[in-house]
Amino acid sequence: MNFIDLHCDTASKIYYDELNIESDVCKVNIHKLKEGNALAQVFAFFIDQSITKTPYEEFLKVYNNFNLQINKHSSEIKIVKNLKELESCKKNGKVGAFLSIEEGEVIEGEVEKLRNVYQMGIRILTITWNYKNKLGYPNAGFKYQNNGLTEKGIEILEEVETLGIIPDASHLSDGGFYNLAKLCKKPFIASHSNARAITNHPRNLTDEMIRKLSNNGGVMGINFCSEFLGKEKISSLEDILVHIKHIKNVGGIDVISLGSDFDGIDNEVEIRDCSKFNKLYVALKENGFNESEIEKIFYKNTMRVFNEVLK
Repeated sequence: MNFIDLHCDTASKIYYDELNIESDVCKVNIHKLKEGNALAQVFAFFIDQSITKTPYEEFLKVYNNFNLQINKHSSEIKIVKNLKELESCKKNGKVGAFLSIEEGEVIEGEVEKLRNVYQMGIRILTITWNYKNKLGYPNAGFKYQNNGLTEKGIEILEEVETLGIIPDASHLSDGGFYNLAKLCKKPFIASHSNARAITNHPRNLTDEMIRKLSNNGGVMGINFCSEFLGKEKISSLEDILVHIKHIKNVGGIDVISLGSDFDGIDNEVEIRDCSKFNKLYVALKENGFNESEIEKIFYKNTMRVFNEVLK
């Protein structure tokens, strides 16, 4: 079955580790995407504030490197910005590559920089990573749990929606999440987060948050990080299924998507890499999910959000 994965850190990994998009050490590479029957992969440009004083300039380095990699494999993968371009990719036998930024400080609080990254193809913006920034506060360790978006964050959010960029609540404080739920006129997402009722981790969403995300028309991508799934060092299909079943019961099937966090997590996963998503398909079938529900989880829910927001 086709899939769309809402989050991997491969673009940053290949830059910082001096690899390429064919590197077998990557959980996501061009060959594994093709083998796994990927419809599209969202590649996040993860920028760590602790290693740079100029996040925008650091982003440009990672972005330019990734573009070189994509151009070398233009017969197999193509950067896409909306569903029309994705459909063209599919017809030509290529994998679609959507682009996101994981760390809102990349735009340094400037609308002009936001417009620049939009022109460069960015279509998802993760508001924060693990540090506070000009837009809002992270949920790392629950330190800023109740802090909301800053005034600048609210200003930027309006332009984000006007442009047709999807706001991403993964890593964001609870207060910031509720700001998005209240202010967003279009669907927003939590690209790589699980259920806090199952695993009490600040990166996961409470049941109330899951319901609000669902009511907004958004989706949450199931994250394969062992800390977010449970206590096992190797993330198992069983752990993943427990979260999926809970989220379905709380928010409905339409809120569930995939957000592996491949190449951004250290632990091994029973779904070893992006070529093995079929293991999840089989497990869902064996646990009573029908074909229509699995299609929604694998790609249709994400496509619905993309259709509503992207231009």
